[in-house]
Amino acid sequence: MDFENTLAFAQLLDEADVLKDFRNEFLFPTQEGKPVRYFCGNSLGLQPVSARAALESQLDNWQQHAVEGWFDGHQPWMFYHKELKRLMAPVVGALPAEVCPMNTLTVNLHLLLVSFYRPDLKRFKIIMEAGAFPSDQYALESQVRFHGLDPADCIIEVSPRPGEYLLRTEDILDAINYHRNELALVLFGGINYYSGQLYDMKQITQAGHSVGALVGFDLAHAAGNVPLSLHDWGADFACWCSYKYQNAGPGGISGIFVHEKHFSNRDLKRFAGWWGYQENTRFLMQKGFVPEAGADGWQVSCTQVMPMSLYHASLLQFERAGFMPALREKSLKLTAYLYWIINEVNRSHGSVLFEIITPQAPEWRGAQLSIIAKARGKEVFDGLVERQILGDWREPNVIRLSPVPLYNSFEDVFILGQAFTENSGKLFVS
Repeated sequence: MDFENTLAFAQLLDEADVLKDFRNEFLFPTQEGKPVRYFCGNSLGLQPVSARAALESQLDNWQQHAVEGWFDGHQPWMFYHKELKRLMAPVVGALPAEVCPMNTLTVNLHLLLVSFYRPDLKRFKIIMEAGAFPSDQYALESQVRFHGLDPADCIIEVSPRPGEYLLRTEDILDAINYHRNELALVLFGGINYYSGQLYDMKQITQAGHSVGALVGFDLAHAAGNVPLSLHDWGADFACWCSYKYQNAGPGGISGIFVHEKHFSNRDLKRFAGWWGYQENTRFLMQKGFVPEAGADGWQVSCTQVMPMSLYHASLLQFERAGFMPALREKSLKLTAYLYWIINEVNRSHGSVLFEIITPQAPEWRGAQLSIIAKARGKEVFDGLVERQILGDWREPNVIRLSPVPLYNSFEDVFILGQAFTENSGKLFVS
């Protein structure tokens, strides 16, 4: 598509957007009484208008039924998670039995590592991306130490080549092959939180399995952002948060994926709790843990009803939008327009003031663009905030911007570009 840097062109794109009405289903923050142009869905999605009614519905159930709400009312809490499983599965490309809403992201990562990181004298190494989100680094370090091992001996980080910001797929695959005889687990983010790079999860999974390792993914920045095919790829496990691109509220409930090929493995270790016990005999309160079939068997504590209601409200929006194919189609256009606009800012100044480090190829990025400000980056960012434009600042010099297809418009992107141009002109004028 040939883009134009005009308001009229952006508005024409918005008029043709089949998802444009979803913007009205979200609550935008305000600053000095003015609505904010929001580009921070990579950190926290906006509140759906329907979230309040969904939460109040469950508060009403609590008020009217109290403890009987587990079995009575419009959506009995005992089985509420099954409705979410139906809606979560298309978001990550899974079977409903393979997913479950529960806990928070890093808690779930630990629970899954109990099952899928089982080091022995031969296989004990983990391969991960260098620069993974710190919580993943801490989780893996502590899991390795839990097994009495040294992270320095066990954790292999794959880094970009000198002078590059992105990981090359061939370097990931080479690392897997190089450590093939000692490799127990490959654990990658689906999208790197800092660079916005979308990894080739299909190839990573195939490579890990080809050398006898298990493969899992942290999908915090991928779930609800890009199409996923966890079941078809054969990934062993995955986990994600729901409060970024899935708009389920700060600290929202997490989700897990466990491939069905593991369901019949009764020798698989796990940390058990009552809510993971088989459902039809759970209330007999018997000794001896018998897991519920599927991903539900990894539950530990009972359903988190209130956070789940917020996630439910958001997932219903995904369903009405047509799930990931429709969202991805718009996201590709939105992010391409933003990519072009940033380059137009550079062209207008006659120099590269802002370097986009997110892959140029659309198939290797999601909604997020990470932009290095060559000078006075924090001032540029603060200038955007003063103009009611909210993105995300990462030290030392990166501005992350994420136009989200459910609620961002092409006009938002155009206005963002104008603000960059005006702000940068003041800062970099000779």
